[in-house]
Amino acid sequence: MQQVARLLTRAVGDANLLARLGADHFAVVIPEVQQEGDVALLVERWMKALLDHPFGVNTSTFRISARVGISLFPDAGSTAEALFKNAEAALKQAKASRNGYLFYTPKIAEMTAGKFVLENQLREAVDKQEFILYYQPKVNLASGKLTSAEALIRWNDPRSGLVPPDRFIPILEETGLIYEVGRWALGKAIEDYLRWQSAGLPAVRIAVNVSPLQLRNRDFIAEIEQAIGIDARAAAGLELELTEGLIMEDVEHSIATLRAIRAMGVSIAIDDFGTGFSSLSYLSKLPLDTLKIARSFVIDMTATPEGLAQVSTIINLAHSLKLKVVAEGVETKEQSRLLGMLGCDEMQGFLLGEAVPDEIFETRYLELLPPGDASRGVCAGPRRWRRAGRSRAVRASEK
Repeated sequence: MQQVARLLTRAVGDANLLARLGADHFAVVIPEVQQEGDVALLVERWMKALLDHPFGVNTSTFRISARVGISLFPDAGSTAEALFKNAEAALKQAKASRNGYLFYTPKIAEMTAGKFVLENQLREAVDKQEFILYYQPKVNLASGKLTSAEALIRWNDPRSGLVPPDRFIPILEETGLIYEVGRWALGKAIEDYLRWQSAGLPAVRIAVNVSPLQLRNRDFIAEIEQAIGIDARAAAGLELELTEGLIMEDVEHSIATLRAIRAMGVSIAIDDFGTGFSSLSYLSKLPLDTLKIARSFVIDMTATPEGLAQVSTIINLAHSLKLKVVAEGVETKEQSRLLGMLGCDEMQGFLLGEAVPDEIFETRYLELLPPGDASRGVCAGPRRWRRAGRSRAVRASEK
């Protein structure tokens, strides 16, 4: 941060116009502006200088990028306080939209106000424990037997009912609340797994999604160790799902972290494989157990020969690396037939059933299995998928 401050001071030309507001948070005053385009060119030049500059810390070299929010007098405010507040609002929107920089506009003000309300509601939701886990089954394609489940977070908002994750997960990550909610999800999944075992149910491994902030957190390994430390059986019941892009953001760090976690007995899966840009040399080094084919590839598989070839290539690649392959978002019998033909190991999706609360998952899937058998909850007939002991197909509905 000291090196960044020195670089920014040189770029601005006057230290009196520059302030450090927080950990990685700086503000600049530009006294004279002819037109908006001049500011944009200036900011672009500063951002490029920052990105092009190698920062050395001990023996390591870092490249740093920045996001910027801009407010212009007098349209975005007539006082220093208003200009600062609106520049902050533009910065928040730049982060959320992944833009390098944004100028403050009335539309940003509306969006920021709505996000502020949602932020406060989510903080209350954490305090009042309004989050719940839903579980979606995964089955073996060859036998039709239940193999595991994916845990999906839902927010049971008392004002509006069940809120889908795409509405609140980005806000949790932006505010840092994802740390607390992520720890809760890990603990809840392990708690349910152990409860199923204690009740004599054939407990299946539960996959929990990990956010970028969680993986980059230096305490993440210790948090996993603490979560599974409550019972010797816990590690066997947990799988972590990480997106391909997340792992590739810092491959060396990901390899070290995942090796430490896998050494504890926890399984590791790459989610949405094929949507990022994995290097094959790194993929072979990653301590993985499972590779999940992204839903978009499953959809394309039945549309074009190229789509089918892509899925076949992914399955063969995974098997050559001794990884299990799970297809996501399977919705039709034709998709399941082709996946079986290509040798895919498992699948999940609306063809089998939507994600449901833990008590429904227990009665719908686990209570149908004989004690000690964690693989017979869903069976495959020649023409339809159906629950064991039931004659009707599981109805697929929206997740």
